[in-house]
Amino acid sequence: MGRKKSKKNYFTQDTENAILEYLASEDQAERNKIFNDRIYYALYKLAENLIHTFKFYYTEVDDLEDLKHEVITFLLEKLSYFDPTKGFKAYSYFSIVGKNYLILYNNKNYAKKKQMGDLLEADSDIRVINNIEHDIQREDKKDYFQYYIEYMEDNLDRFYKDPLDHHIAHSVIYLFKQRENLEIFNKKALYIYIREITNCETPAITKVVKQMKAQYFELFNQYEDIGQIEGL
Repeated sequence: MGRKKSKKNYFTQDTENAILEYLASEDQAERNKIFNDRIYYALYKLAENLIHTFKFYYTEVDDLEDLKHEVITFLLEKLSYFDPTKGFKAYSYFSIVGKNYLILYNNKNYAKKKQMGDLLEADSDIRVINNIEHDIQREDKKDYFQYYIEYMEDNLDRFYKDPLDHHIAHSVIYLFKQRENLEIFNKKALYIYIREITNCETPAITKVVKQMKAQYFELFNQYEDIGQIEGL
């Protein structure tokens, strides 16, 4: 049957020796040759195995080949820190260093993607901003929209007793009032503005915007029926 190949066959004793020779040399040309001929491939396969074994797939690059080379570059920077007197083999040392680098890299990019995912989720779930944005452009809705803003301003204390909800709703109304001055007035941009103003997470904003959506259309039905909003 033959012996099953080890996953680290690419990282041989010659690789270990080459790393020690690289560290012992002060000649850059010699170092470059040692690295290119005897170390590079081992680090490439190590990076590849770490990425796929631990599923480090949250990346800013389009191609995982680019991520592998980022890992190799990082490991090359850490090559001079390897100390064989500490009792570590080069394979163990660089496996740990590479894995730790990828954990930090992966977590950072996961956080970025999650933040954008929250915005996109809100973008797909909450239709009110698109509807309002569209209505603002319609001549027959412009008067109503101004009434809506005034009504909400007058009744924020009644509708939103929780301080955080009140703060978010007030921020939405403020941005509606500033719509002429905003370079981009759309749903995603509005969420970003609100997050910057309130320092709130998307779920808290989504909850309040859902309530404002219901109020917007309820008040519009009233406006269509009687030509005004009761209480103004």
